[in-house]
Amino acid sequence: MPSHLSADRPAAQPPPRGSVDALISQTRRLKGDVDAVRRDSEGEGADHPRERWQRALYDLALHQLNDLDEHLAQLRDGPLPTAAAPEPAEAAPGSLLSRVGSAEWNLQTDQASWSGELYQILGRDPAAPPLTLDELPSLVVEEDRPKLTAMVTNCLVDARPIDGEFRIARRSDDVRTLHMMGEPVLDADGSTASMWAVLRDVSELRRSQRVVSETRDSLRHRQEAARSEQRLAAELKEAALPPWRGSLRLPHRGPRTLDLAARHLPASTATLIGGDWYDALELTDGETLLSVGDLTGQGVGVTSNMTMLLGAVRGMAMAGAQPGQLMAWLNQLLDATVQPALGSAVCCRYRPATRTLVWAQAGHPAPLLFRDGTGRVLNTPDGVLLGATSGAVYGQAEETLEVGDLLLLHTDGLVPGHTGPEAARLLLGLAPRLAGNRTAEDCLGTVVEEFGEGGREDNACVLMAKVTA
Repeated sequence: MPSHLSADRPAAQPPPRGSVDALISQTRRLKGDVDAVRRDSEGEGADHPRERWQRALYDLALHQLNDLDEHLAQLRDGPLPTAAAPEPAEAAPGSLLSRVGSAEWNLQTDQASWSGELYQILGRDPAAPPLTLDELPSLVVEEDRPKLTAMVTNCLVDARPIDGEFRIARRSDDVRTLHMMGEPVLDADGSTASMWAVLRDVSELRRSQRVVSETRDSLRHRQEAARSEQRLAAELKEAALPPWRGSLRLPHRGPRTLDLAARHLPASTATLIGGDWYDALELTDGETLLSVGDLTGQGVGVTSNMTMLLGAVRGMAMAGAQPGQLMAWLNQLLDATVQPALGSAVCCRYRPATRTLVWAQAGHPAPLLFRDGTGRVLNTPDGVLLGATSGAVYGQAEETLEVGDLLLLHTDGLVPGHTGPEAARLLLGLAPRLAGNRTAEDCLGTVVEEFGEGGREDNACVLMAKVTA
């Protein structure tokens, strides 16, 4: 104790095997995270409908991740040779919190005067002489001694009031927190003659405040964890349910090359969910997967089956399957199961580097291309087999697109009362109006305005893709 005098880059091209290994690692980490969240969210009411629904979604997500893991492993290894309160009230009189001790240190005589309460607060024998300012730090824990030294020095040298806290060690296992308030006492010539102070033990008060703070933080963390789980559940739901249940979004890791818009148009008289879908997925190589199709039947079972189908389509596309091969594998997968039954589908893969559209179809309306105020149906791929059986090979076609081109993919039922060539003719008749629209959403609005959101006997999906770069 001193005396009183004193934060458009091109996509990297890593080696293929290393890139796939990284995807496998990410997939397995995500599987672990999803499984951990699922276990943490399990409650006692396992039979509650909401918990059953959540459990089903978690299981579905894990199944899809397992599938993706296997596809990526196959891609890496190649084919087999044969096959997250108010402050407590003051304690009752007599408690440590209510005790206030006082002291005065005379700088001229170097004597000290303590009240009895201060002896008790400091755990000192009342028969012992009070400690001088130089001796007082011996009671203070080592880390807080500089703080006490600074407070006393400022009071004695600069005549500043003292208002601060420090900890004392009354015994090795009894550390207390003291609040000290003091001020200098000046003599006739203005020099500091003594220092007067009051001290109280605020250990219990501070402990209670810490508990309140920790409880509040714990509650906040729990609320944040609950919100995170809700967000994860929402993401799982959006990933698990057909895309027409939510918005059509792409992450746009690179430059935006396609402007997308899509809509699910329900049947006016249907009471059950139909099996129409649309989907868009930005692939790891920068290409974009676009697909539209429908399953036979209606109801929740079809919705669940559609989820499985979309997971399979996405997984195969992520593994590098081109549209023709993807359609063949999908056909084999569905042919080996009782349900679902594929009604029709069209699958496209857009390569922005060359503005090339590669596509294949199975019993589905071909994509429509609109350019410069006119429109046409894309030529059917060579070798396509409509309603092909297991083991069939699907042909695929390529089309070079231009900036400003608009693609329209749709399911049967988009044009009420018309299918096939007649529906295509009516849609192509919108070419002059579509040419005046700036965005894919505007084009979608034109189609919906023309053919209505209702009045159709069956569900329908429509997807618009406008080339922007």
